[in-house]
Amino acid sequence: MRIRRLARPDRQSIEELIRSDDTFNQDEVAVALELVDAACDHPGRDYHILVCEDEARILGYVCFGPTPMTAGTWDLYWIATHRAARGRGVATHLVDAMEAELRNTGARLVRLETSQLESYGAARSFYARLGYVEVGRIPDFYRQGDDLVILSKRLDVPAEAALPLPRRAQM
Repeated sequence: MRIRRLARPDRQSIEELIRSDDTFNQDEVAVALELVDAACDHPGRDYHILVCEDEARILGYVCFGPTPMTAGTWDLYWIATHRAARGRGVATHLVDAMEAELRNTGARLVRLETSQLESYGAARSFYARLGYVEVGRIPDFYRQGDDLVILSKRLDVPAEAALPLPRRAQM
């Protein structure tokens, strides 16, 4: 597996990857492709995309960008792995590559948003394994019964120090 930057000809492969199963609905596919198009039109400005490929076939991609009006905070917008490539560590390689790149730029924090629905449970477990912790939740954000879950990870401190402190017992 090789990680590299997005190239304009990758768009069709990424669309096929996103549509490789029923994980994403039509609106989500449209938004994902808008970000791919923006990254192609203005490389390195608002959206950065890394792709993971094996023998010239794109297996997955991650889209991330600087959070406006912050110093050293980045958003992880999108990550997807082709259905046929799941379980091979593609997403982990992509997040590791993204985090390494961000550390080299002096980034402090990565933030992402996801749903609390059970269908997103595997994604939340994946992020937890990589050290992302829940830092906020907005009830009924996406629709009634579908909370927005905000996760983050500190990049500027050792992993042990980035964990939230336990709550102190009431005296």
